[in-house]
Amino acid sequence: MKTTVEVPDRLYRQIKARAALRGQTIKAFFLDAVRDKLAVEKSPASKQTGWRAAFGAGRPEDVAEVQRFIDEECSKIDPEGWE
Repeated sequence: MKTTVEVPDRLYRQIKARAALRGQTIKAFFLDAVRDKLAVEKSPASKQTGWRAAFGAGRPEDVAEVQRFIDEECSKIDPEGWE
């Protein structure tokens, strides 16, 4: 079945780039994203903690990428400046 989806230009460019990095077509990327979203909705969020509880489960490589970003940003925090 075919359908039409309107995607903002900026988001489309991100999707296109991520799909290319994975060696996927945009169609394959969208189908994977929809399947992942449906799978997350089946699993109870109570099993997840931290940012994953808020945003759901993801592919291991995506989770690792987000966690690396979080770790990198958190390493920039000066504990002395927090009071």
